[in-house]
Amino acid sequence: MSRDAFTVLDSTKLTPFHRKVTILSAAGMFLDGYDITVIAVALPAVTKQWHLSALMVGALTASAVIGMFLGALVFGRLTDRLGRKKMYLFNLIGFVVFAVLAACAQDAWQLLICRFLLGLALGADYTISTSLLAEYAPAKRRGSLMCRLGATWFVGAACTYAFALLLLPLGDIAWRVMLVLGAVFALIVLWMRRSIPESPRWLAAQGHQQEADAVLTELGEGEVRPSVGVAQAQTSPWRTMFTFPLLRMVLFCCGFWFCYTLAYYGITLYTPTILKQVTSSQAGIYTGSLIIALLGVTGAVIGVNLVDRIGRRPLLIVGFAGMLTALAILALLRNPGLAVVVALLSIAVLFANSGPGIVNLVYPSEVFPTSVRATANGLGTAVSRIGAIIGTLLLPTLIKAWGLHNVLWIFVAAGATGLLIAYTLAPETKGKTLEELTEHPLNAKGTSENAEAAVG
Repeated sequence: MSRDAFTVLDSTKLTPFHRKVTILSAAGMFLDGYDITVIAVALPAVTKQWHLSALMVGALTASAVIGMFLGALVFGRLTDRLGRKKMYLFNLIGFVVFAVLAACAQDAWQLLICRFLLGLALGADYTISTSLLAEYAPAKRRGSLMCRLGATWFVGAACTYAFALLLLPLGDIAWRVMLVLGAVFALIVLWMRRSIPESPRWLAAQGHQQEADAVLTELGEGEVRPSVGVAQAQTSPWRTMFTFPLLRMVLFCCGFWFCYTLAYYGITLYTPTILKQVTSSQAGIYTGSLIIALLGVTGAVIGVNLVDRIGRRPLLIVGFAGMLTALAILALLRNPGLAVVVALLSIAVLFANSGPGIVNLVYPSEVFPTSVRATANGLGTAVSRIGAIIGTLLLPTLIKAWGLHNVLWIFVAAGATGLLIAYTLAPETKGKTLEELTEHPLNAKGTSENAEAAVG
């Protein structure tokens, strides 16, 4: 494939179209963060109303995450086969329908099923939005644009607690209203996404040269040379990914993302439950949860501004190191007060979100070729959801059996493992076009200067 064909996309100048794709892709991530986190607000109410066991509480929390696991695997492959745009629109229908059905649930099993189905759509959006944005983003700005997806996820999560405070007078029905609000927002985003054209990189990889040329010409105002390339060989995506040098990147992306979600989801989806261990004030619980979520947003903003300056690798390593340190200190403390717990969890989430929490959406979209990009994103998302499932499904039972103090060491171990994976396997990919990144095998400790040896 000719690199020059995509010059209009890899220009360092951001166009209104780049901003539009980023905003509409980020809107999906906002909804992901919002819809996933709303269960944390619902749990205290439904547990009391429906007299739920610890096991059912874990199942309800994990249901959407399990759906994401399957949705990412299935729809990641479909996105590579059917195209980015079709799936970009289709998955948002699930956001609307299943959020409304979840809001109408009358018992725990109805809510669990609806949350699972909603998770299918959430998992799909991870693979679709990241692949589409990566294929449109300019090389020099790709990291910061894609990290904004991660940052917007955390904004959605923070808005969950902000709305919880605002809707506190509604009592036990507040979470139902919040789900309906999410469905309304998804409907608006669905309407606006209609105008985004198919990815020209995907079209070229499928052999649709004329259609790819037409999109590029429209975006480049007629300045793009015709004939952008030839179709890529249609081999099995799984066979492609599980052979060297891509296998190394599969292990890297899946490994660090798994460790991050194991700790992050366990903390954030149970933040009110964790804080309830140290205070009985409902307002204090929601306020503390909001503070932690806002520090998470701050961390993501820091990462967005640094990822194209210092690179992906330093952010990943420092992020895991900071998260590990804060969680280890909290695990060593006996009977900490609310302020200490909120402060240390805030620091842990800040570091986590400034590194692994945002580059997890960047690396899989950069280090894999167009023909398997969405499939690889789906695999990474699915494996990360296993970490999230462990961190959510088992946490209530483990806290009850072992106590919060001992459970924290699981998160410490996840942070330490993630740091080891980041240090030994993380490549540096900043500043390179997607075509450059898929021409050479990756150097795990590469820099932007020597990255001619980077990425396959």
